[in-house]
Amino acid sequence: MEHLSEQERVRRAKLKELENLNIDAFGKRFDRNSNTIKLIEKYNDKTKEELAELAQEPIKIAGRIMTKRGKGKAGFAHIMDQYGQIQIYVRKDNLTEQEFDIFDKSDLGDIIGVIGTIMKTNMGELTLKVDEYIHLTKALRPLPEKWHGLKDIEERYRRRYVDLLTNEETRNTFILRSLILQKIREYLNQKDFLEVETPILHSILGGGAARPFETHHNTLDMPFYLRIAPELYLKRLLVGGLEGVYELGRNFRNEGISIKHNPEFTMLELYQAYGDMESMMDLTEDLVNYLCETVLNTTTLTYNDKTIELKKPWKRLHMADAVKEKLGIDFKDTDMTYAFARQFATDKGLDIPAHYTGVGHILELLFETFVEEDIIQPTFIYGHPVEISPLAKKNAKDPRFTDRFEVFIDGREYGNAFTELNNPIDQKERFEAQLKEKDLGNQEAGEMDLDYIEALEYGMPPAGGLGLGIDRFIMLFTNSRSIRDVILFPHMRQKK
Repeated sequence: MEHLSEQERVRRAKLKELENLNIDAFGKRFDRNSNTIKLIEKYNDKTKEELAELAQEPIKIAGRIMTKRGKGKAGFAHIMDQYGQIQIYVRKDNLTEQEFDIFDKSDLGDIIGVIGTIMKTNMGELTLKVDEYIHLTKALRPLPEKWHGLKDIEERYRRRYVDLLTNEETRNTFILRSLILQKIREYLNQKDFLEVETPILHSILGGGAARPFETHHNTLDMPFYLRIAPELYLKRLLVGGLEGVYELGRNFRNEGISIKHNPEFTMLELYQAYGDMESMMDLTEDLVNYLCETVLNTTTLTYNDKTIELKKPWKRLHMADAVKEKLGIDFKDTDMTYAFARQFATDKGLDIPAHYTGVGHILELLFETFVEEDIIQPTFIYGHPVEISPLAKKNAKDPRFTDRFEVFIDGREYGNAFTELNNPIDQKERFEAQLKEKDLGNQEAGEMDLDYIEALEYGMPPAGGLGLGIDRFIMLFTNSRSIRDVILFPHMRQKK
């Protein structure tokens, strides 16, 4: 007990008192018939007199004590459930002696159940007059200071349960997150997509360019990777005859942690038979506008002190044109040589990695360095070079580029989509190019997936595919600066 604070010692003493009264300090089932939001919606517009004359069935609600005041024979408290807070009024002559004594000795943070009738105080505050008081859970630690919650932002992430209790904005963010996921499913289900589940453990590294987490399966005695993306499994389902599939799930990338990156994150990935890059652009705009209309009731947001307009249509710009506008060099020029492109980038002060062996690599490097951060309004950047797009179909008019796009908003990438490569011969050559890049030091390069090549040989219909970063969209919708603000339990460096 030496490590306990004075408050914690007092609370443990009260725990013993409850046990001596044969009261379960950690509670039993309590059947509720209402909650704070239902009571406010139903009764808040009624006057004190109207409530006094209203015939009422007993109201049963439960929650955590957040404030408490009053001495002697009566007291007030506010209790909080998932939806908000409501005041309760407790009188000694309205309860058993034991019930009032338990209320009198209760602490902030204790969880209780109450049964009573609704009323309004002389100050006009909606209040539940308690006829029965039931202790449900004893809180052995005090809540943080009432008005400030958790001040240390790292502690908010480490002890999210306390952050949710003391910070209404945090609680609203995660309620909104749940609603957004629900509405994404609603939209796609209405479009006849099937929600599916694919493996998280992959035996072959693929589906995206990133460093993986590696593990080992003891019984099979073989290595596995936590998935970077579900792409190759979802496209196998198109081969199998499913025409529209999606998965909302966790992906894992063994990379840095920042305000934009967490080692595990939520992606929406979908594939639609007979679609292409442009149909994926249309779907992306339509889905985001659906979320704006059904969740936010607006398409105009404020993010990072900038006004973002999400109303469709969004700007569409070829990557080579974006670089030309900014830097004056034209990568659509068929006479462009690697030596010239490399020298241009070097003259701009850029270091060229050893595995950057094509003109397309230099285009991507210039775009990421000089163009990306200046894109504020929603923009589809399309026409990615073939060197960096191993799973996208080549553009029919200029095969140096692919029918692929990324969505950028306020300098960040929010999504990635292609006209899917369904030619098994071309796909095998792309995998082989990835293996060469790996040999040259590209730790994010994929591997050869012969089973996927075999699947394509059975025939995959022309298709469009799309991946959207759900955490980043929720950051945008909630004006959250860090990805940790929208992930309930973000990964943190261990405390020593």
